[in-house]
Amino acid sequence: RTVEPLEYYRRFLKENCRPDGRELGEFRTTTVNIGKCLCSITTADGSALVKLGNTTVICGVKAELAAPAVDSANKGYIVPNVELPSLCAERFRSGPPGEEAQAASQFIADVIENSQMIVKEDLCIANGKLAWVLYCDIICLDYDGNLLDASVFALLAALKSVQLPLVTINEETGLSEVNLKQKNPLIIRKHPVATSFAIFDDTLLIVDPTAEEEDLATGTVTIVTDEEGRLCSVHKPGGSPLTGAKLQDCITRAITRHKEVKKLIDKVIKSITPK
Repeated sequence: RTVEPLEYYRRFLKENCRPDGRELGEFRTTTVNIGKCLCSITTADGSALVKLGNTTVICGVKAELAAPAVDSANKGYIVPNVELPSLCAERFRSGPPGEEAQAASQFIADVIENSQMIVKEDLCIANGKLAWVLYCDIICLDYDGNLLDASVFALLAALKSVQLPLVTINEETGLSEVNLKQKNPLIIRKHPVATSFAIFDDTLLIVDPTAEEEDLATGTVTIVTDEEGRLCSVHKPGGSPLTGAKLQDCITRAITRHKEVKKLIDKVIKSITPK
């Protein structure tokens, strides 16, 4: 495993399994804690912690009030940010966001935009005057591959727990008034879920790669689908090309994975909803 890691992996892949005992299309154990289950971020308006095997990601959503942009007077803002601190893996360094963190942040921003999970018009309070800004901070606590799947999952789960207070503008004073006693859940229009694959030797696909598998792979691809089976995004940063048939296989597996994730989120939310 140390001297010839790729040959070591190939021996397992020929038998349609992996060194950790998983089949090629099998995800690692996935767990999620949402909102009140999570004591880590008491200052956030919504939060979630997702574990995908040894990869652990936490997401906190903070809602603030701001004036909408001049050219988007009826829209609010969503600002995602992915952090990969040096504590989560040896490969990352302290300091400004590295290339991988910046690419992950852009990927999350694209998923939000393409899936229309939140319509920015829903975040507008008063046209041209006031809107919500949602700061979505996604921090990796422990990195063992497949950051994108865990990040999208944590973001969706955290947004599902957000409760926004009622805000009105006083017509006499022109000032905003916040009613903290009356809160409403954030409107989630779509539920995007990411499913990532590693490509071995240009032909073999394995789902939910570990950090070691990502390093040995000849390419990776991430498929994002919503609850209607609609394709929201295909993220393929170079590497081995994929045939149409292989891509279709990935999409089919991604649709199945979406049902698994949605079921898990619904179960956790049901358990924390006051009866």
